[in-house]
Amino acid sequence: MVAILEQEFFLSEFIGRRVYLTSKKIGKLKDLVIQEHAGKIPEVTHLLVHRPYGDSSLLLPWDRISLISNTEIVSDITEPDNYKLDPDGNYIFLKDYILDKKILDMEDHEVEVVYDVKLVYQIDRLFASEVDFNRFRILRRMGMNKLAGFLGRYTEDSSISWVYVQPLPETINSFKGNVKLNVLKESISDIHPVDLADILEELDSNQRMAVFNALDTGLASDTLEEVEPRVQRELIGLMEKDKAAELLNEMSPAKAADILSVLPASEADEIIELVDQESKAKVQQIIDQNDENIMLYVTQSIIKRSADTRVKEIINHYHDIAANMDVIMYVYVMDESDTLYGVVDLRDLLNAEPDQPLSEIMTDSLITLGPDDTLHDAVEFFSRYSFRAIPVTDDEEKLLGVVSFHHIKGIKPRLD
Repeated sequence: MVAILEQEFFLSEFIGRRVYLTSKKIGKLKDLVIQEHAGKIPEVTHLLVHRPYGDSSLLLPWDRISLISNTEIVSDITEPDNYKLDPDGNYIFLKDYILDKKILDMEDHEVEVVYDVKLVYQIDRLFASEVDFNRFRILRRMGMNKLAGFLGRYTEDSSISWVYVQPLPETINSFKGNVKLNVLKESISDIHPVDLADILEELDSNQRMAVFNALDTGLASDTLEEVEPRVQRELIGLMEKDKAAELLNEMSPAKAADILSVLPASEADEIIELVDQESKAKVQQIIDQNDENIMLYVTQSIIKRSADTRVKEIINHYHDIAANMDVIMYVYVMDESDTLYGVVDLRDLLNAEPDQPLSEIMTDSLITLGPDDTLHDAVEFFSRYSFRAIPVTDDEEKLLGVVSFHHIKGIKPRLD
């Protein structure tokens, strides 16, 4: 079983993730190999891994992948030389063979170009579910010279289910073959703020501000919500304070508070005075929540086991054990009196021997919060350590609960 944090994502987001053989980093994901099935969407069978220093690329079978997170991929393979890529092998490489190929209609007229592929994880298998022709995705992989032309041409339904794609030609490779449909696809829509945010993040400061200033207030406000904090700080820092307040007035109080929380306190105080009076009190109240006691945010829905629990007892029943839990990426090792002795990351669990007890693989140098800490303290801890959850313990190391990053991820650390 593959432990995976995302159920669906795009190929362009997947390529380049770090790849580990157990705990050793061996390279980065370069491509995926797919196998077509008549009348069904293609299935991913192998992962192509590029290794540095001139080492041969590896072709890792999908069934040897144990973990896929937002940043890394882990395989249980220990002997990489047994999985070197055969240069004469007959493979369909998803990135190399499909991206940037023309999409033809039933009469061989070009209607679109494949700029990305949507991947879906279902029941321990990974599928290429849709081809995506959103022109803005190409900006992630190439220069910005066509940005002005693309900004005026936004697509509506920007993807096509692979169900509507004819079988790929046997001769398809990096240079030959196209993707052909058995239906027509002609719908067009406006650009989504998420796509525009991706574009802005790729531009330099001057280009970014020029594009942002050209947006109407509603789209500018929606896009400001989507860009990452460093870009939010830069955009607001370069605009007039009354313009910033105008954009915040378009947002919900919670979103406005998120934006203000990434700014220096003096700048945030100046802007909030210009926000509509109706929203001002609500925004300020949300900002003040940073001082709330952390115990208001803890959960008891976590996986707890004793130190002598064997790895296989969890792995073999993980699906049932993790059901309805708020925190599923950690196992908390404790005794009957709720004393916390250690924590086991799911990745370490997957790499361990089935008969190993948790006591042998747990981390006992723990970072914990106390019952008197605040929400602001928790946000600072998550920002500093990049954990996905942090336990809360008392002076006697009794576990009082766990704070999940998922539950507070919209709250950002304050700047002094």
